[in-house]
Amino acid sequence: MARFTVHVRGEWLTVPCKDTSVSVAWLATEALRRYVKNKPDSGGMRPGSSPRFMVRRCQGLGSLDLDDAVHDVLEDNEFIEIVVYGITTGFGKFARTVIPHNKLKELQENLIRSHSAGVGKPLSPKRSRMLLALRINVLAKGYSGISLETLNQMIQAFNASCLSYVPEKGTVGASGDLAPLAHLALGLIGEGKMWSPKSGWADAKYVLQAHGLKPVSLKPKEGLALINGTQMITSLGAEAVERATAIARQADIIAALTLEVLKGTTRAFDSDIHKLRPHPGQMEVAFRFRSLLGSDHHPSEIAESHRFCDRVQDAYTLRCCPQVHGVVNDTITFVKTIIETEINSATDNPMVFAERGETISGGNFHGEYPAKALDYLAISVHELAAISERRIERLCNPSLSELPAFLVNEGGLNSGFMIAHCTAAALVSENKVLCHPSSVDSLSTSAATEDHVSMGGWAARKALRVIEHVEQVLAIELLAACQGIEFLRPLKTTTPLEKVYDLVRTLVRPWIKDRFMAPDIDVVHHLLVEQKVWEVAHPYIEKYRSANLPEARPISPTAFTLEPPMSPCKRARIE
Repeated sequence: MARFTVHVRGEWLTVPCKDTSVSVAWLATEALRRYVKNKPDSGGMRPGSSPRFMVRRCQGLGSLDLDDAVHDVLEDNEFIEIVVYGITTGFGKFARTVIPHNKLKELQENLIRSHSAGVGKPLSPKRSRMLLALRINVLAKGYSGISLETLNQMIQAFNASCLSYVPEKGTVGASGDLAPLAHLALGLIGEGKMWSPKSGWADAKYVLQAHGLKPVSLKPKEGLALINGTQMITSLGAEAVERATAIARQADIIAALTLEVLKGTTRAFDSDIHKLRPHPGQMEVAFRFRSLLGSDHHPSEIAESHRFCDRVQDAYTLRCCPQVHGVVNDTITFVKTIIETEINSATDNPMVFAERGETISGGNFHGEYPAKALDYLAISVHELAAISERRIERLCNPSLSELPAFLVNEGGLNSGFMIAHCTAAALVSENKVLCHPSSVDSLSTSAATEDHVSMGGWAARKALRVIEHVEQVLAIELLAACQGIEFLRPLKTTTPLEKVYDLVRTLVRPWIKDRFMAPDIDVVHHLLVEQKVWEVAHPYIEKYRSANLPEARPISPTAFTLEPPMSPCKRARIE
């Protein structure tokens, strides 16, 4: 019987081998099994697990092929060493550098410290909390090799809203969002800064202490488990999807109001037209226009006033709203599916499969899926601002609107909406640059170990910026449309659109003469962010829907759920 002396994490083991035709992999696995069995603190390796490792000779440090037969490459009683990636070795380029057993805890802490290299403004506490929630959701699936104790400490920090200082820039979105997630972990181990409602921003150890919490003490593999994943991309991406959904459906309401002010026709929204091109988003937008403008349900004095005009059709910015707004809705639905899948995916590396007794290195941390989806989202949602800016032009241009120039009396003395339109144009122009996809770029990092990256962090951040600009442009259009109605009084529009007008007028008075305009834009922007315009119009849309079933069906609201540790997880969703 041959015997081999195997070095595993500072321990020497003798492994007998009756049949030397077995593979080197079998010999290493048997050595790890004996190590775990005899060692009270297995340091992240569990009975039955088979982590990612390499085997090398102690003399000369030559690596062995795991598939080779033992009798072909080893002499009886030869000394070999097992190197386990991320547990007994460094990371990335240092994967072949063996770390002594007494420094394994320091290895994990150093990983967190060195990777906390982000720059820029910190994420807001709300965004940091979402980031922590998604990281917990991933770790709770049980494929990351993290201890239940550490996971529970993360949940306690989440419940107490002890939130780490996480700079927004620094991830390339490949081997996980390494820098942001390292900053997230840094606070949890009691270093760097944290925020809580009780303490505000302060040193992390004091924030944790103020809530009766202890810093996380990292075990082998846990530092790596805390920072691998796409949670920065997906947390910001989830917010982008939510805000895009909100502004897309309110854009339909605002465009309908503009159509009324510009005395457009509703003929282009006839259901038979859209059945011939039955994209779901297009059909839903046309349905919303009918529900808001349909004379059978909501008589409009404005519409009645130009029933017999000689215009045959409207400009594209009015007539083609179902087609332009519609594809935005369909894009949001597509991106939402990608982000929800990503939220509920295990994105660590290596992945621990306890039921198979294996740990396998893969690439689930790569952010290409959400990066591509969020670039697509930005491109699509931008069109809501592009078409809105053209409608603002039509409202302000007297040759197109039959209204006073720039929607104000005594033009010349007053400039009215002249520069508000310029602001909208500026935001649309910015968006054109921001819509260049970041995910088409890649820079090799980590000494060419991570040689293709997604740039998904920037895709998520700029998608949010694009969406904010869209909200602001539509706020300007809503203000302009409400101002246009002032010149059509005493005629009234439909009941739901009058309710929208009344909502705006509770916060912004009519524009009689020039005044400080920025606060008006800001307050209406907040109305849109808080979905107040949708809340006012939505009941009328649904009442019309119930009377015209089954024309269209709205997207059901969903909710994000945070699962208990190490239990089968339901799917988290974007609300």
